[in-house]
Amino acid sequence: MSWMEFKKNEILTVTIEDIGNDGEGIGKIDGFTLFVKDAVIGDVVSVKIMKAKKQYAYAKLEKVLTPSPFRVEPKCAFHRQCGGCQIQTMSYERQLQFKENKIKRNLLHIGKFDQAVIERIMEPIVGMEEAFHYRNKAQYPVGTDREGKPIVGFYAGRTHTIIENNECFLGAPENKRILETILEYMKQQRVSAYQEETGEGLIRHILIRTGFSSKQIMVCIVINGQKMRNGNFLPQEGMLIDALKRIENMTSISVCINRERTNVIMGKEVHTLWGKDTITDNICIREGEDFRRTGKEIQYKISPLSFYQVNPVQTEKLYSIALDYAGLTGEETVWDLYCGIGTISLFLAQKAKKVYGVEVVPQAIADAKENAANNGINNVEFFVGKAEEVLPDLYEREGVYADVIVVDPPRKGCDAVCLETMLRMKPKRIVYVSCDSATLARDLKVLCDGGYELVRGRGVDQFGQTVHVEVIIMMQYCGKEKN
Repeated sequence: MSWMEFKKNEILTVTIEDIGNDGEGIGKIDGFTLFVKDAVIGDVVSVKIMKAKKQYAYAKLEKVLTPSPFRVEPKCAFHRQCGGCQIQTMSYERQLQFKENKIKRNLLHIGKFDQAVIERIMEPIVGMEEAFHYRNKAQYPVGTDREGKPIVGFYAGRTHTIIENNECFLGAPENKRILETILEYMKQQRVSAYQEETGEGLIRHILIRTGFSSKQIMVCIVINGQKMRNGNFLPQEGMLIDALKRIENMTSISVCINRERTNVIMGKEVHTLWGKDTITDNICIREGEDFRRTGKEIQYKISPLSFYQVNPVQTEKLYSIALDYAGLTGEETVWDLYCGIGTISLFLAQKAKKVYGVEVVPQAIADAKENAANNGINNVEFFVGKAEEVLPDLYEREGVYADVIVVDPPRKGCDAVCLETMLRMKPKRIVYVSCDSATLARDLKVLCDGGYELVRGRGVDQFGQTVHVEVIIMMQYCGKEKN
């Protein structure tokens, strides 16, 4: 059968042989490739062609004819519609294998590294003990159903259609009660939900953050409003506050104003309605193959706008590996680029001579400075600005040097100017922490072409049931630049 015989809406039977980077099943019929969302490697499935190209097609899973030995019963009834848990039907052991293969595949095909090098440097992925209820942060869009009743949930994959669901199995268990409390208040007081199409309506999103070690809870309601009525941002505001206060460990209740017609969830203006402006969480160094907690526990203050890793248990392991890879003896000067609220910086400061942190968000740097002071850590200094601007300026103008540079950039990776400056500075080691192994592989190629070599690497699963995975790579300068 040739590719020309496949047409839209045609029903086919295919065996899933592989998994793509986005978790989609991959099967082949006479050399023609089918990409099937929600299919698991080993499945024999009936699929419907949705979009056909010359050599491949995207198909919809119609029925699992013979389930894969890796297929498991999902906890969530909405896993296929929601864009959050792409691989929840896959056993956790197979998820980890998929993520290891994804990292290696990107290093091979995007980074152009030799297979032998990849196999030599990559250490076993660090999995989770509990792959559900691990997220300390959840953001729920608010909308209405067909009858006009307020609902919360998550956007269906690649849409802004809300799937009604107030119990996500990745979030903290108490989130369900918080959402039900706010929805009940909205119904009683006839508080409107935001409508993207018109830009009207008051409540846009609900942000919930939980300190896993402190047990403290923060609720921030994102509103499409600015003027206060009778001293309140919300109608009968006190009623909502009283209801939320009854939830155990409630620590902070606030509103965030966002009147922009944008997909950005949070606005820049936050007002505390009750309790504290921040919550706290503690993380600790973990050592050994069993990742036992050791050393000083560091406390972090977290505001509604703070960046803080969403999986605190795995974050301790992730940053502990980064600290190990940095190879600090107490004599090094370290730069932590894209430092956020100083999470990695304060880890590094325990074993470095001096640490400098750079972050573009002013509030994050304010939090970082406060976190350093609260923990009695004096050998850190923080700068507000883009890493690609601050680092070159301090290097060129003041001759600031780094023995070790740690980078933990956003998903898009490091800026080209930042990479160029690191190559001019020639630190002994670069530790790259990444949430996207594709952009990581791209950046590693630039750094290795500029005189670095890969020494160690490891994946850490921060995001069970999803296709995402964190990676840490350590490079050292060898001086062998490629022309």
